[in-house]
Amino acid sequence: MWRRLTLTSCLLNLLLLNPSSTQAAPATPLTASSAAVPLQPHVPYTDTTPNKILWTTTTSGSGSYPRPQRGALGGSILGPDNVPIDLQNADVFAPPTTDNGNVPNFKWPFSFSHNKLKEGGWTRQQNAHDLPQSEIAGVNMRLEAGAVRELHWHTAAEWAYVLKGEVRISTITPEGKVWVGDVGEGDIWYFPAGNPHSIQAKDTFPEGSEFLLIFDSGTFSEDSTFGLTDWLAHVPKSVLAKNFGMAGNEQAFDHIPEHELYIFPSQPPPKSVEDDMVVPNDTPNPFTFEFSKVVPEQKQAGTVKIVDTRTFNVSKTISAAEVELEVGGLRELHWHPTEPEWTFFISGEARITLFASQSNAATFDFYPGDIAYIPPSYGHYIENVGTTPLKFIEILKTNLFQDISLSQWLALTPPELVKAHLGFSDEIISHLSKTKLTLVK
Repeated sequence: MWRRLTLTSCLLNLLLLNPSSTQAAPATPLTASSAAVPLQPHVPYTDTTPNKILWTTTTSGSGSYPRPQRGALGGSILGPDNVPIDLQNADVFAPPTTDNGNVPNFKWPFSFSHNKLKEGGWTRQQNAHDLPQSEIAGVNMRLEAGAVRELHWHTAAEWAYVLKGEVRISTITPEGKVWVGDVGEGDIWYFPAGNPHSIQAKDTFPEGSEFLLIFDSGTFSEDSTFGLTDWLAHVPKSVLAKNFGMAGNEQAFDHIPEHELYIFPSQPPPKSVEDDMVVPNDTPNPFTFEFSKVVPEQKQAGTVKIVDTRTFNVSKTISAAEVELEVGGLRELHWHPTEPEWTFFISGEARITLFASQSNAATFDFYPGDIAYIPPSYGHYIENVGTTPLKFIEILKTNLFQDISLSQWLALTPPELVKAHLGFSDEIISHLSKTKLTLVK
């Protein structure tokens, strides 16, 4: 009997020390008094489901009716349904099985924003009213040739990216230093909080200009700017006359508009910026930057251009990357240490899964004109799931653009630790990059 029990115990120990001889996960870790602790703990493994995107607007086919179904999960819809929205949101309609828990909405299409129509252009915005967690607000604005976004200022800093056309901007600093400059497609400008400024579309492009305005406050509203006409319409004319050296001649101010103009048509500015200057530009640093002329850095699956205070000194609260990602390419798994990210999609079709800790993860799909908002430190990727190159602007609320690459982190971590966590083979370890790849295939 004693010998039989001893033999049984030996066989059990052999199985525990050689878990590969069975189909189960590694055995429960042994105590120090018996045998060596296994490299990995005894836990279930993730399944092998690829969880790829099921369709896009370009792959679904004409007249297609998507189903909220992934494998054996889900089923068809029998009631009414908004099919065009389903076609743009495959990973919300039929989520990957890796999604879990509760992640606040992090997608906002500008198409959902209420549009303010004015003579000379239009404007629409996204802020914390639309995405409550957002620490950044955005405005999409269009000006006809010659149209003016009137002289104004606001409590948030403004960073802008020109999508089409060319504009002339002007500003002054609290010290009375001035900057007047032209900003073309792909170029940017920056105004610190409180600095007054103007924006006027040139007639370089017959239809004027369209641009993005980014504000370093999620609660910013375009309706709460301090407008020149709005202010002076609410100041007694006797005070205006005295302020502008016209005391006793209040009639001189009879043409001040009764209501704020906001956007209005006007004559295009002179061709040469010098002809528009009252005095030569004398700010220590320019408030415009020719981002379009920056040579992009070639990556494995596309190109990247970065702008922050290292190249555009005045932009103290906003930095950005312009990314072009090849078909099938991936903006690698990463996170931004302490900075929120506001990303605008210019062309192509994208997929993002957001990891919010505590097993919370959600996947959304993005198309041109859509915004993605990523809170600080949330792990994520951006994948090109379309049939054309993907272009987007990745904007961070910080003076320096920085991120942490998952692959680089693991490559620079002791290999045995990585194996103990993830069960990676030596082959996988050898593929980890010790340098940041950013865009991968």
